[in-house]
Amino acid sequence: MVDKIDLKIINILKENSRISFADLGREISLSPSSIRERVKNLEDNEVIKKYSIDINNKKLGYDLEAFILLKVFPGKLKNMLSIISSFEEVKEVHRITGNQNIHLKIVVKDQQHLQSLLDNLMEYGDTTTFLILSKL
Repeated sequence: MVDKIDLKIINILKENSRISFADLGREISLSPSSIRERVKNLEDNEVIKKYSIDINNKKLGYDLEAFILLKVFPGKLKNMLSIISSFEEVKEVHRITGNQNIHLKIVVKDQQHLQSLLDNLMEYGDTTTFLILSKL
């Protein structure tokens, strides 16, 4: 069971997952060993599933980010689900309800790169693309 202290720990870790147990303890007024035990418990119970980094894709040469909705052609969903992770441009994949089957978040270098990716995806279904202007 997660309590108020665990929620404080989670919120701090969401902002900075590299914070030391000592610094985290100072913010919450607990000892580093208590923090370590609580974090380990959150990890063991899969409340915290992984730690990640937030990458500035523009610094890596990827100037466009977009969401793509894909309405997979009948009979192609199973194949699409098995290969979608092989597309390096795809950063997130969600299977969704509604008129479309798949929701993708992608990063590409430029419009030509986006066009090439869309051409590949159109073998599997109809696409609707939304360019991301900014993250709020």
